[in-house]
Parts: sequence; C-alpha cells; structure tokens
Amino acid sequence: MLILALDTTTAAGSCALVGAGRVVREEASDTGRPQAARLPGELAALLARTGVALGGIDAFAVGTGPGSFTGLRIGIATMQGLAVATGKPLFGVSALDALARLTTDRPRATDRVAAWIDAWRGEVYGALYLGVRAVEGPVVAPPRDLLRAMAGHATLFTGDGARVYRETIHAALGDAADFTDPVAPLLAGAMAELAAEAFDAGQRPWPDAIRPLYVRRPDAELARDRT
Repeated sequence: MLILALDTTTAAGSCALVGAGRVVREEASDTGRPQAARLPGELAALLARTGVALGGIDAFAVGTGPGSFTGLRIGIATMQGLAVATGKPLFGVSALDALARLTTDRPRATDRVAAWIDAWRGEVYGALYLGVRAVEGPVVAPPRDLLRAMAGHATLFTGDGARVYRETIHAALGDAADFTDPVAPLLAGAMAELAAEAFDAGQRPWPDAIRPLYVRRPDAELARDRT
C-alpha cells in the first residue's frame, strides 16, 4: 500500500510517500516559490525519485489545518484533484495530530505533549495530548494564556509555534518544559502514516468530504461582523 501526502499547514510544508508501514521519502517544500506554482512539480518530483507512478498510489493524505487559510485551500484542492483523477480516497489529517504522532518515535520523560503551530499575530494554534490522545484543543490563543494552565506539569513541546515561543515557554515553565529535536519537524510523513492506519482500518473517504480545520475565523468574517 502506498500513501502520498502533502502538508501545507506550516510555512515549511512538505510531501511524503509512505509504503509498507514506513516513510519511503519525505521532502521539504521550496518556500522561495508560491505554493500554487510549486506543489504539482514537487509531488511529481517525489514520485519520480521513488520510481512510483501516480496510478500506483492507493490513497492520498493532506493536512487539513490549522494553518494559513490560503495554504490550506491550495493544499486541499491539489490533493482533491489527484484523488478525483485517480479514483482513490483522500484522508484529511490534523497537523496537530501529526505533531503528536511524531513524538511517539522519540525518547521523552512525559506523556504530556503540547503541539503548537505558529498562528502569527502573537498567537499559536495549540492542542494538548496524552500520548497521541487529544485532551484539550485545538484552540488559537496567546502562548502565555495556554502556559498558565500548564504550570507545574512536565510537558513536551513540539511544532513551529514552540520554536518561535521557546523563550516564553522556558520563562513560564522552567525545567518542566522539554522540546522535541527538531522542534519543528516535517509533517507529511506522519500524516501519511496516520492515513495508512485509517486505510488499513477500512476507511475510504471521498475527496469531497475533506473540510479545513481553520480554528481561527477568516478575516473576511471578522470584518463583516464589525460592520
């Protein structure tokens, strides 16, 4: 079974191919080019480097958020097009769930995992996990608001939001805070692994069933409410 995955939830972005229960190849996106221009070529290049034809893919996976509204729309539309063209299922995967999944392969001193994605404007998209089970969130909030509830609890932080606010986390929690290495890993491989597990469990979602996980309301809606 082969799963092709795309992540556009973070500034880095990535694509990956998973087969036989392992990541065959995972590559970071070229952030120097617009997403709409680079994505088809990056996916095609990944398949070429692994010697896999598009028709050999069994299912697709895409990050549904939270993240940039534009990035999510472009990523989801790209993978929906591939899934429709090939008649294969498309799995939507939370970037926060993917971050939590990646911590299971790393040594850690606590089961509490804070997955943080940079939401700009002084905020993060965050969720708290016990292992890979979400117990709080997802929410969008200033880091200090989330950290107040974590006082006294050993917590492992991961994601580009944790990288951006590392000093703030240390100031609030001290030695109770730990960080993954790297702090902000690529996510497409973990997304493909989660999709593979769902595929093995018999799930076959239609491409049009994908819904973005925005968490924060779009600026257009906020502006409309203020008028």
